[in-house]
Amino acid sequence: MQKLKTKVLATVVAAFALTTSACASGGATAPATTPAGGASTAAPAFQLVTPGTLTACSDVPYPPFEIEDPSTPTGYSGFDIEIMDAIAKKLGLTFKVIDVEFNALQSGTVLVAGQCDMGASAMTITEERKKNIDFSDPYYDSLQSLLVRADSGITNLAGTAGKKIGVQAGTTGKSYTEKNKPASAVIVEFPSDGDLWPAIQARQIDVILQDLPVNRTHEKADANFKIVETYKTDEQYGFAFAKDKNPALLAAVNTQLKAMRADGTYDALYKKYFG
Repeated sequence: MQKLKTKVLATVVAAFALTTSACASGGATAPATTPAGGASTAAPAFQLVTPGTLTACSDVPYPPFEIEDPSTPTGYSGFDIEIMDAIAKKLGLTFKVIDVEFNALQSGTVLVAGQCDMGASAMTITEERKKNIDFSDPYYDSLQSLLVRADSGITNLAGTAGKKIGVQAGTTGKSYTEKNKPASAVIVEFPSDGDLWPAIQARQIDVILQDLPVNRTHEKADANFKIVETYKTDEQYGFAFAKDKNPALLAAVNTQLKAMRADGTYDALYKKYFG
């Protein structure tokens, strides 16, 4: 699959960069910005991969958070993408998205290697990840869920005994599955939802256990599939940054997230993607 090859190459390049340099980004001062209701103010100095551009690494597709969309300037849309595009504009920056494998992102590898300025990829904030990543303030609360074929007879996770459970590598969905699946159920890992979804359609796996909004997107798209169980895991998503590398950019993103909630922009995007 060409898309997978591209992601793997990106990961290899990021890993090589990590071993040859501390950080590929150079100093860049963001241009002046004009807040929604006030005068222009000078933006702080951000360490950006490309001056004047906010570059986000993301694992695509992961609908409704990250979606391939050639009609947009970045080539992508989705809840995460639109939030960060709006923030970039508020900071006077152009927005760019690089598609990478999630494992390379959640480990912090591509961030430290300077492949991107931040990660926008429906990433759950965890104590383990915080060892290598700085997170923005939480911007989304999520649940895990179980998607099955409507005619499978599977009604819960206990019913997957002897079945193949599809999960995305490096995710909290995988961790939840490992801790709670029946002993005889087999975990099958995939790099992204773009591989998981075709796999269950082709009956290579029996179920998918992953974030509720993503499974709900598939449920709405194809009546042959349904969500039979959800799991309250108290997960919150955050945007990711290389550990201790760019506090000014992190602070600016948090400020704009608060502003989006205050002016209704966040609510409008939430309604657009989640109803």
